[in-house]
Amino acid sequence: MNKEFEGLTAIITGAGSGIGLEVAKGLTAKGAKVFGFDINQGEMSSYATYIKCDIGNELSVTEAFNEFAKSSKSLDVLINNAGIGSLTTVEKETDEVWHKVLNINVVGTARVSRLAIPLLRQSKHAAIVNTASVAAIDGIPNRAAYSASKGAILALTLAMATDHLPDGIRVNAVNPGTTDTPWVKRLLDQADDAKVAKIALEARQPMGRLVSPSEIANAIIFLASPMQASITGTSLNIDG
Repeated sequence: MNKEFEGLTAIITGAGSGIGLEVAKGLTAKGAKVFGFDINQGEMSSYATYIKCDIGNELSVTEAFNEFAKSSKSLDVLINNAGIGSLTTVEKETDEVWHKVLNINVVGTARVSRLAIPLLRQSKHAAIVNTASVAAIDGIPNRAAYSASKGAILALTLAMATDHLPDGIRVNAVNPGTTDTPWVKRLLDQADDAKVAKIALEARQPMGRLVSPSEIANAIIFLASPMQASITGTSLNIDG
């Protein structure tokens, strides 16, 4: 196994399941020391050191970094992966949901990054990868608040890449298509027939299937790798 992350330390938000868990597996296999920030530990125990963190809460993020500092004085890679979804139109979306989605997906990413950047600035291989979505660039029905939040993540990625180029911190993003994650499974379980709903969802994908979490994780790891030292301000679609 390629050990290009040997000796490097990474924080992954939302590492308990889905894409974040697959990133934790991949980075650990490639030699990184991984810390998983999440509300729940999920399945990360074999791949990451769990630190409880709600990125939607400033105090929780501060406490998580204080806990991280007890185990590590350095940070090389930040994966801003945690986020929530929303299924409705702008006409039906409530202010409460707008505030919640934007607070977690956008401000939450900024909260974590704000505390990570002073640590990343000290690394020779500093990289941030933000999880955006194809919903940011394609018109997808019933995703108004979610799409807006992920569009903001793409804009934020470009701003961060520009601001922190002098610091030697690379900042990129991935745009996953519909991915076979626990969140998507929960949505399908709300349908009258989950099996039929999944078949219909797969049929609308250009490749006839959902994207796998490991495919997204591989792209995130590629962008985070010190072997890609000239890639910054880029977003990569993984949507089939």
